[in-house]
Amino acid sequence: MIIAINKDDPWWEKTRAFAKDCPWQPGRRLAERMSKNDFLDWEKVFVAVHGEDVVGFCVLEENGNIPAKFSCSPFINLVYVGEEFRGERLSKSLIDAALDYAQRLGYKKVYLKSEHHGLYEKYGFKKIADFEPTVGFANQLFEIKISI
Repeated sequence: MIIAINKDDPWWEKTRAFAKDCPWQPGRRLAERMSKNDFLDWEKVFVAVHGEDVVGFCVLEENGNIPAKFSCSPFINLVYVGEEFRGERLSKSLIDAALDYAQRLGYKKVYLKSEHHGLYEKYGFKKIADFEPTVGFANQLFEIKISI
């Protein structure tokens, strides 16, 4: 099950703890942001839930921490699924939930950055640029068009 949460949701603390304990450094940065509630009102954390456990997350946010020459918004960022749940297409489910939300907000395009080749293209994203990373290793900019 995929749910969209903000700081008032009962899943917020569980998600923050999962992100803090995950082996992926960007997940720990997400946990810090969640501790400070460093999000705009409309931004959401999307959570993959299995039973009572958080098993993955992504964020829909305004800024993807890319070079200033690109003026793109919104971004799907910080897509992560725990190792034991990989291969179950949870990344796609998280991305789809974020895209649905962006569409409801009236966006026509959504962006994503990644260092992975061939991963997000299979979800319909098109690579539109290469760049020098400002944070982390992501060096490619992708976009997907969504209909309203």
